[in-house]
Amino acid sequence: MSPPDTDLEKQERRHKGPLGGMAAAMIFAAVLLVGLVLYLAYAGNEPGEPEEHIDSRTGQEVEAE
Repeated sequence: MSPPDTDLEKQERRHKGPLGGMAAAMIFAAVLLVGLVLYLAYAGNEPGEPEEHIDSRTGQEVEAE
């Protein structure tokens, strides 16, 4: 059952603030997601320089060249 006195224009005016806030939160989340994707794409998954180098033939630590 629906209420007998529905005033859609009045309800639309009352809900503009909360709906606008939800839209702003979704836009903010989308901007953060795009920022994260761009950061991960820029940083990549490239290996860094190891702290020690191991000679694969002898297993001994050698100086970095």
